[in-house]
Amino acid sequence: MTILVTGAAGFIGSNFVLDWFVQSKEDIVSLDLLTYAGNLENLSSLNANPHHHFIKGNIGDRELVSQLLQKHQVRAVVNFAAESHVDRSIHGPGDFIETNIVGTYHLLESVRSYWSDIDEQHKKDFRFLHVSTDEVYGSLNKTDPAFSETNPYEPNSPYSASKAASDHLVRAWHHTYGLPVLTTNCSNNYGPYHFPEKLIPLCILNALNGKPLPIYGDGQQVRDWLYVKDHCSAIRRVLDKGQLGETYNVGGWNEKANLEVVKILCSILDELKPKSDGTKYESQITYVKDRPGHDRRYAIDATKLEKELGWKPEETFETGIRKTIEWYLANETWVNHVVSGDYKNWVQKQYA
Repeated sequence: MTILVTGAAGFIGSNFVLDWFVQSKEDIVSLDLLTYAGNLENLSSLNANPHHHFIKGNIGDRELVSQLLQKHQVRAVVNFAAESHVDRSIHGPGDFIETNIVGTYHLLESVRSYWSDIDEQHKKDFRFLHVSTDEVYGSLNKTDPAFSETNPYEPNSPYSASKAASDHLVRAWHHTYGLPVLTTNCSNNYGPYHFPEKLIPLCILNALNGKPLPIYGDGQQVRDWLYVKDHCSAIRRVLDKGQLGETYNVGGWNEKANLEVVKILCSILDELKPKSDGTKYESQITYVKDRPGHDRRYAIDATKLEKELGWKPEETFETGIRKTIEWYLANETWVNHVVSGDYKNWVQKQYA
């Protein structure tokens, strides 16, 4: 049997695929459209792996998705495919509506058609796991309890609104058609292969290149930080043990303000790669105008996942951020390709 992973060349998707083959030899079909943040180089270590099959394509292409499901007799779909950057959604919401809402609809319909036609045992075992975000819940103040699975949806950006819509579609396809779905809502991920538009990889690369480390507003926006490999292990657990139709919040129990995150990052860089002039990386911190509608605090209560499925994160923020920085320092070729845009040339050569 085989699982289909959509958005497999992105940050979280590629980490999931790579970790999957540490745990299992079960085949994966990786589907990715390879837009700006989809980097096939993330999966290059699997080029000789006969259990991995990469397909360039769109989740909205029903003919392609249906062919893949049938050809490989897929037993589960894990859907990471999404436009995911809040700033980009503010300046260009159309792509987010098209991929996150319309794309998810077409994917669900392709999967529903396939699932309806398979034999009863295969149908019973089949799973569709939709990966979403804590941003669908809106914003918290300092004293609010962390988001639980029963919190109402109150999205505040085009990105979070599009993800909220996709979550509702997944829920509706379960309740209306019986599709065996699972949904996870995660907190802020960080770790290897993170595209350098997000806070942590951007600040690592800017610090090393002597550029400003941009902090929105006062830098006191709080996020719960989740090491990406912990997130991958949680998804595997939900896929294996989760109750159909349920939502599971995945968090790292690591609430930190953005400014604190950057200062910790700077102190580790001071230790691992001190600047030649003896100054501290923290001196590069620069405050910039806050973005519109910037949510003040997110926090995930992952108690349900722990109590019902026995999952806990292994990394603290301090251990995870150190591993992340060490990875970026050790993978200069990948970093240089991404920063220069050469990874797109690398992709184009694969499909010449």
